[in-house]
Formats: sequence, C-alpha cells, structure tokens
Amino acid sequence: MSQILYVTASARGAASHSTQVATALVAKLQAERPDATLVTHDFATNPLPHVGEDYVLGRTLAPELRSPTQASAVAASDALIAELFATDVIVIATPMYNFGIPSTLKAWIDHLVRVGHTFAYGANGAEGLVKGKKVYIVAARGGLYLEGPMTAYNFQDAYLKTVLGFIGITDVEVIPVEGISFGPEAAEKSVAAALGQVSALAA
Repeated sequence: MSQILYVTASARGAASHSTQVATALVAKLQAERPDATLVTHDFATNPLPHVGEDYVLGRTLAPELRSPTQASAVAASDALIAELFATDVIVIATPMYNFGIPSTLKAWIDHLVRVGHTFAYGANGAEGLVKGKKVYIVAARGGLYLEGPMTAYNFQDAYLKTVLGFIGITDVEVIPVEGISFGPEAAEKSVAAALGQVSALAA
C-alpha cells in the first residue's frame, strides 16, 4: 500500500495559486495510484506548534525521563517522522514569503529534521536516513526568480531542496508558479503553465 503526503501552507486558502496547482497534481497521482492512501496537512489552517523548550529538551532525554509536556512535544515529532517514512510521494504547496517559505511550513520541517531519526552523523559526516522518496514542490511567488537579477533571492526552492537533501530526499522536482503579482492575466498564464507541467509529468 502506497501513501501520498500532501502539505499546504498558503494563507490564501482556496484562492492560493500553489494550492490550485498542487491539488491537480495530487489528483493525477491518485489516478495513477488508485490504491494509495492520501494524507493531507493544511498548516495555514491547522498550524503545528513551533519547536520550543519542551521539544528541544525532551528529545535529548530517555522517554521515561520526559515530563508530560516534553513527552507530548516529542510524540508530535515522532508521529510526523513516522508519517514521512510511510510515504512514497510528497507534494508540498508553498507560497514565497519574503524570499523564503512560511513559518508554518518551517515548523513542520523542524519537527522532521531530527538527529538519530531522519539523519545521523557517521565517519563521513551527516547522512540522510530518509531514502526512496519523491517530492514535488509547487512554489508560487509574485516575482520572477528562475532567471534574472532575482535568482539570488530565491531561498524558497534552495532551502527546501537543501533541507530535504540533508535528510536523504534528493529526488525533488519544482513546479514554479511565477509572476503572479504582475496582474490577473500573468497569474492565469503562470498557473496554466504549471498545470501543463503537471499534465506532462511521467507516471
């Protein structure tokens, strides 16, 4: 039994360009994998708690030594990590906020990137432990960041690829939805191009 994990983080809800494209992508994946389970997280509507003292201290303690609040904080991370390992394909729909990703999406990543669980240190340094996953990132942004003077400001794609690679996920494909702040016509054209890219994806 396969599993698809769909993560969204746009505060624009149903009006979100990244969500619109990612929803089409998820539908395509489900059609290709009719036996797959779909797990969805909308972190804009239901945000995770940002990591705090209970998590930071609790993860370093043996389970029997954790306080109830520490145990709860670590259990949330444990569940998200187990969900990640059980997943075959991950779809991340995210807008660009101030050249990066929303803090709600960053909170999810902070719960996932955990030494001894999703990465480990060995003789050759850090090694990612999450193998064999495919990730699609539907990245919406108001400007143009794939080429030209703003490429250096694109920490959205760069960060996600880097942190996913750090935990062992290197098969990452970005579906950009660019220039949506240039007016309705430009936004419509960009969404159409992204949907075309989704349609052309190989099964």
